[in-house]
Amino acid sequence: MSTLCPPPSPAVAKTEIALSGESPLLAATFAYWDNILGPRVRHIWAPKTEQLLLSDGEITFLANHTLNGEILRNAESGAIDVKFFVLSEKGVIIVSLIFDGNWNGDRSTYGLSIILPQTELSFYLPLHRVCVDRLTHIIRKGRIWMHKERQENVQKIILEGTERMEDQGQSIIPMLTGEVIPVMELLSSMKSHSVPEEIDIADTVLNDDDIGDSCHEGFLLNAISSHLQTCGCSVVVGSSAEKVNKIVRTLCLFLTPAERKCSRLCEAESSFKYESGLFVQGLLKDSTGSFVLPFRQVMYAPYPTTHIDVDVNTVKQMPPCHEHIYNQRRYMRSELTAFWRATSEEDMAQDTIIYTDESFTPDLNIFQDVLHRDTLVKAFLDQVNPGDRARLRLIFFFIIFRQKGKKPFKSLRNLKIDLDLTAEGDLNIIMALAEKIKPGLHSFIFGRPFYTSVQERDVLMTF
Repeated sequence: MSTLCPPPSPAVAKTEIALSGESPLLAATFAYWDNILGPRVRHIWAPKTEQLLLSDGEITFLANHTLNGEILRNAESGAIDVKFFVLSEKGVIIVSLIFDGNWNGDRSTYGLSIILPQTELSFYLPLHRVCVDRLTHIIRKGRIWMHKERQENVQKIILEGTERMEDQGQSIIPMLTGEVIPVMELLSSMKSHSVPEEIDIADTVLNDDDIGDSCHEGFLLNAISSHLQTCGCSVVVGSSAEKVNKIVRTLCLFLTPAERKCSRLCEAESSFKYESGLFVQGLLKDSTGSFVLPFRQVMYAPYPTTHIDVDVNTVKQMPPCHEHIYNQRRYMRSELTAFWRATSEEDMAQDTIIYTDESFTPDLNIFQDVLHRDTLVKAFLDQVNPGDRARLRLIFFFIIFRQKGKKPFKSLRNLKIDLDLTAEGDLNIIMALAEKIKPGLHSFIFGRPFYTSVQERDVLMTF
């Protein structure tokens, strides 16, 4: 009597990605739950290397591990569950996003995962939010794509009667490939060019005996002030990698060690792109001396951004955090709506969707001059002693908290007086830090779900 064996596993399609630097990522996978065969891997993306890091069988085993037990998943429609696995016996960590979707006419459970060596745990953790945000939006688009592909294939079956249901959803893989590659490139660039946790003051402009030797004092004052008003997020562009990186390291002094690990230096021979989610990043201009930030990626950043050009000493900034989040959510809904209405793959390309529906027209010129001056940063620069490096990172925060008045905060009317924040720039810095620590605090203080920066200014000017 022959022994019953499970059906053989079909070969899993695999795409190898050529990366310019070392990749901390072992693989990315797209898996689904088959009601007969259980967890199945649909596609594997892996960095192209001469050394075999994990075999396809091992990757499949690890990907299957993320979907085991999800057959009884009871989640709300549209929910995305983030699972974090540390498999010490395999020496890997797996970050998996589990979601439901319609494919091949059936509703099933899917998992989009990335696999890293356990030795990269400390490297990955500060970047976890960045990666999860990226993967989450990939899934939002993937759900729409799967549904649209199903509708198109059903129409083909009705019209031609020759299409096979098994072919449905095939084109989702090229779409996922186009989204997964940038995530792999981001992790690779962060591995080689992330800002170190500890920064030597000698590598910043604050080490100069005369700040004018490296940059104009007014420019540095504006850069740091705007950097703090935009929650510590800045992009520094220029033609000289050395000059760009010096400003990057200077701004990173005002970040926490974990936030510095989410910041990136530029490299003279690299061609890094702007990445949503990083706190500070340096980028080089092209051979023509120009650099254009991608509108979509800037809008998807979790915080507003300061744009600093070290060639012409200009500083521009986006609207404050609460206004940025409001615009971001409207843009996100508009983009997904446009994606849903698209009738061809060309129309569904992410770089072409910069328009929105009739109810929301984005301001493509989202970077404006720094309008509000402050006193906090000026006081900080006046007190910096380059020889006393151990206290440098504490000086600024001491100055901020020293501004507190003796009376507790009671109302918006007393806000500027109680906290001694008479300068608009000082208030913007404090509000940015507060919103970063406690999202939604701005709406709580102002008593309104949303105020534009102009409306907010008008309210404060009445006091």
